[in-house]
Amino acid sequence: MSVPELIYDFLVLGAGPAGHKAALLAARAGKSVLVVDRDPSAGGECVQRGTIPSKTLRESACYLLGLRARSEGVIDVSVPSETKVASLMMRLKSVRASHERYLNAQLERSKVERLRGRARFVSPELVEVRSPDRTVRRIRAQRIVIATGSRPRKPDNVPVDHEHVLDSDSILSLIYLPESITVLGAGVIASEFASIFAALGVKVTMVDAAPRPLFFADPDLTTRFTRAYEGMGGVFLPNQKPEEVHWDGTAVVTRLAGGEELRSEKLLCAQGRMANVADLGLEAAGVKLGPRGHVQVDGELRTNVAHIYAAGDVIGPPALAATAMEQGARAARNALGLVEGSDSEVVPIGIYTIPEIASVGLSEEQAVQKFGSAFVGRAPFDQLARAHINGQTEGLLKLVADPEGHVVGAHAVGESAIELVHLAQMALVANLTLQSFVDSVFNFPTMAEAYQVAALDALQSMARVVAPARAA
Repeated sequence: MSVPELIYDFLVLGAGPAGHKAALLAARAGKSVLVVDRDPSAGGECVQRGTIPSKTLRESACYLLGLRARSEGVIDVSVPSETKVASLMMRLKSVRASHERYLNAQLERSKVERLRGRARFVSPELVEVRSPDRTVRRIRAQRIVIATGSRPRKPDNVPVDHEHVLDSDSILSLIYLPESITVLGAGVIASEFASIFAALGVKVTMVDAAPRPLFFADPDLTTRFTRAYEGMGGVFLPNQKPEEVHWDGTAVVTRLAGGEELRSEKLLCAQGRMANVADLGLEAAGVKLGPRGHVQVDGELRTNVAHIYAAGDVIGPPALAATAMEQGARAARNALGLVEGSDSEVVPIGIYTIPEIASVGLSEEQAVQKFGSAFVGRAPFDQLARAHINGQTEGLLKLVADPEGHVVGAHAVGESAIELVHLAQMALVANLTLQSFVDSVFNFPTMAEAYQVAALDALQSMARVVAPARAA
């Protein structure tokens, strides 16, 4: 029996943040678009098992911490260890359903067609899709974007059983809050979950080979994050590698390379993620993978096959939803030869740890490398009236400016950091100067006043350098 063949201008494999944005942009450009995904609804891992569920749990933890800080001990907000995890995520079903409706409605309004099933390349131009009802269709497209996301990496020495030893997909399936948990890794996912569980009163030990959590981030931010995490009772063991992990019948035992043994009720393995490419048949398409198993792309997100592009987690770090969205849109623009669009250098990064961390633009080190020198201004949150009112004074906004005083980067840690960074994002897009923040009027009291404090600090640094130079 012959397999029906459908023809589209644009085919997207995956309906997560990257695939969703790529499909919408292509449809708005007047192309016929089909999205293929294994799930019945758009959103991918982000909605089903990642961002939305974990941030819903985080919100409960943040609320409890905030209540504790604002009541100054008047109200007991401790969380019993036998608390059901589901009870801390009562709103998840409605949150997830609402976001799914929003994503699906966007696709429908743009006349993007969807097909549920498992996709596999038959040739560079032809993709076979097997649906849950065993129906098989073949899709031929002029342009293809691979946006199939990623899954948790499972090291050989960490036997993930999803009961005692969990990964980032199964951690939220816990029935009760454990009394203790060991977290392997100190990247984004590891640090987020470690800080969430510590905030909920769980005894958390985070283990990583790096000297500090979130080693890629600005040290000014990670130092404050680590201090807050340890202040909640969390422990971080740097420069350590797990050699063996096993369940001994009563606890999860983690033996480190140095010989130390850790015992905990549960263990979370968060040592990176792997691209979802195993069943895609990329060899039939001729698409090459990198040494770590990610789809290789160039600066335009094009693979080694001219009409096939890739975006999101499938191409590797930073594996964040906002970055994936930007990549999906950029891949579609490049595939269709469209030149307009956002500047990929001004995409913010948000890390939903407790406290949260955010950045946009250049780091201090990058600015010095690019311009030869840079000026930095800092606004500790304990200088803000609103932070004292909120009971959240542990935080920092850091502005980075070029030698002429134009803002080229911003980095924040603490309450509202992920929201605050968008003001800096607009400043970068508009090429604003530090003086612009000083001259602007901010509502009082607000966290956004941190921009004036940081800008004034940076301008004072500039004055100390410029004045002697002029005198000479």
